[in-house]
Amino acid sequence: MPSPIPFDDSDARTPRYALVYAPKQKRARVPEHCVTLLADAAAALAGVDEQRGVFAALVTGPSRSSEGLRVFYVTQWL
Repeated sequence: MPSPIPFDDSDARTPRYALVYAPKQKRARVPEHCVTLLADAAAALAGVDEQRGVFAALVTGPSRSSEGLRVFYVTQWL
């Protein structure tokens, strides 16, 4: 999912609202291509589509994983 908000790596530790594609809400980290950053919680909640596996969350990242992928960490599911 392309992010409508430009992302600066210096903000990696700042929690951001996002839509996250995840089959289940049990994941603590998700690949960068499964995250769409949004401006606020209302926008994230408006985009939820549980049938397609798209959930609202508060995320931090991206950071590089040990496998070499850029991942976001789910701080809280909304």
